[in-house]
Amino acid sequence: MSDPGELDRVLDKVVNKGYNQVYVEVFYDGQVLLPVADNPTAWPSVLRNRGYEKYDLLEKAIAKGKQRGLKVYAWLFSMNFGYTYAQRPDRQQTLAINGKNQTSLTVTEGAAINEDFGEVPGNQAFIDPYNPQARQDYTLLVNQIVKRKPQGMLFDYIRYLRGVGPASVATKVQDLWIYGPASQQVLLQRANNQQGRDLIQRYLTKGFINPNDVQAVVKQYPTEREPLWQGRIPQAMSVATPPSRRENAASRSASTTPAANKPNPATPTSKPTPPLPDTGILQKDLWKLSVAHAVQGILDFLGIAIQPAQRMGIPVGAVFFPTANQTINEGGYDSRLQPWDSFPAAVEFHAMSYGNCGDVSCIVPQVQRTVSLAPAGAKIIPAIAGDWGKPLRNRPSLEIQMRAIRSATPQINAVSHFAFGWQETGG
Repeated sequence: MSDPGELDRVLDKVVNKGYNQVYVEVFYDGQVLLPVADNPTAWPSVLRNRGYEKYDLLEKAIAKGKQRGLKVYAWLFSMNFGYTYAQRPDRQQTLAINGKNQTSLTVTEGAAINEDFGEVPGNQAFIDPYNPQARQDYTLLVNQIVKRKPQGMLFDYIRYLRGVGPASVATKVQDLWIYGPASQQVLLQRANNQQGRDLIQRYLTKGFINPNDVQAVVKQYPTEREPLWQGRIPQAMSVATPPSRRENAASRSASTTPAANKPNPATPTSKPTPPLPDTGILQKDLWKLSVAHAVQGILDFLGIAIQPAQRMGIPVGAVFFPTANQTINEGGYDSRLQPWDSFPAAVEFHAMSYGNCGDVSCIVPQVQRTVSLAPAGAKIIPAIAGDWGKPLRNRPSLEIQMRAIRSATPQINAVSHFAFGWQETGG
């Protein structure tokens, strides 16, 4: 792209195909589209050719797009910081870790490339969204992009890694990417009392709790009624007899109890030990808390990521898989835990409707699902994959896909196409 005239040629082709917006990848695969001479970020520049240290490809793309009436959006990876970042000794603590002490790089070793745009193993370095250093690094990156004044910014990879095979479903706490130091610290802070904190720690460490754990925390903090944490509603205690009925029962028993059997007022009566909270219920509540904590990290990270652009009045969009926020079977979750239905309504909803089954029967439902679950008033712009006038990679032509989407969801008035490179090379 540094060749003279190459950028103009590409943008002319984009315009000639009838597009009015183009999404330029500015942060992907652990590199950033900033000139070497003006790149204070934690990532290397895409363009590293000698003599081009000051060549600002992003700035030029934005300017040349404007000249052609093209809106140029900056497209960024979000929680996937890339292999180069993960190799930095000073950034090891920022990586997301699961309960088996794996990072996204180690868990996918030997896995095959996911053709449905799931993951490309080997370069997926997902970070702990709670980590302050990761947040700081990303904010600096976003501010550098914002300085170039793109017409919009799109944030991709607002999620965790998609596991391979059975690991594509999270069913236990060790499957969650919440074992980084920062994430664990915030999770423990969600406890509302000492019993709760201790029990959360035991659950994280072992992956489960048993009655002995419950008994131990209750014994250690006897003044607390039961373990509590954010979102947990205390268990209802056993139903007490209303006072009026107790008094009636007492008066009836007083008239029939022989004097010899009456309790001696001088004899102290031991307080009955309250029953232990139900371990099964506590364990379910801990699982819900852990999942909610993992999800909140994603939402918080997105909120931080979009702030610089929003302050400048630059439109922002979130890129997501329509099926990545599903519950699966009893108590399981899609391992990406992508809570796109909770994204703010003010962002554009770019739903990657990349269904791959030879026709539109697996593409249209993804758009319909987005429409049904997105917040009211959200602008939905499905992204579809393929080429004009011909099927590609087991997907019908773009025209066929768009006609089907228009027919099923007439309220959709914009789509984007992945990807220009596919159209140029035939896949």
